[in-house]
Amino acid sequence: MELKTIGLTKRYSTKTAVNNLNLTLRSGVYGLLGANGAGKTTFMRLLCTLQAPTSGEILLNGKNVRKLGEDYWKLLGYLPQSFGYYSYFSALDFLLYVAALKGLDKNAAKKKSLELLEAVGLIGDARRKIKTFSGGMKQRLGIAQAMLNDPHILILDEPTAGLDPKERVRFRNLISLFSKDRIVLLSTHIVSDVESIAEKIILMKAGQLIQFGSPLEIISEIEGNVWEYAASPQQAEEYSSRFNISNLRQEHGKTILRIISGQSPGPEAVSVPPTLEDLYLYYFKGVENP
Repeated sequence: MELKTIGLTKRYSTKTAVNNLNLTLRSGVYGLLGANGAGKTTFMRLLCTLQAPTSGEILLNGKNVRKLGEDYWKLLGYLPQSFGYYSYFSALDFLLYVAALKGLDKNAAKKKSLELLEAVGLIGDARRKIKTFSGGMKQRLGIAQAMLNDPHILILDEPTAGLDPKERVRFRNLISLFSKDRIVLLSTHIVSDVESIAEKIILMKAGQLIQFGSPLEIISEIEGNVWEYAASPQQAEEYSSRFNISNLRQEHGKTILRIISGQSPGPEAVSVPPTLEDLYLYYFKGVENP
């Protein structure tokens, strides 16, 4: 399966949200990263045909998805940032309702719904009303509904929002198992959630594609631009105002600063291997490229 965008562009009256995006996605997990306003949600909505592009096209195995219509939609699973639900429905009733809307067989729908509730850790709450759920529980239910029709293309917009660390680990394991022979695209602000499971990273800024490749490939761009420096409290404050600091920790009375800079921040600074989070901050903290 191949999902391809050619010159994909979406303009509004005063803004270009997606600008000439050319991508080819095949089976695997893709992490979509970018700051607020980067165009991630618009891109996902275009892929789901919820919005029409201003220009360009999206092809599934060479065929325009807008012309495929229902044949394309049957292959899709989508979790928006905020999904609608009926608060007085139980979790199981909600999934059965969504399954009916998707045209699933009644018996198969119940079996699949129970399997997914088990997978997202809600089987013990299957009969509880959604209005009693925490934010994280609602998000897990949203993930389950996106996977109901066993989609070949799964698109998840901020799926880990509201999940605690244990729930995020469960989600990552679920997606890793599910992704075989499927295309999974997920956006998140939690870089660690995609660093561990995404085979390729799509980095967007101001509607444009600025990086596309495996985590190791794109991280290599800032090799030699990440440093650690043991600073006194006074130095830590000064350096924090001068440099892009991706992390700091206290160690033996010193503040260890992790600094992203095209030049060594000081004679005692030590060059360290970069991470995906360093790369994210490199692009989205206003640092000029060296």
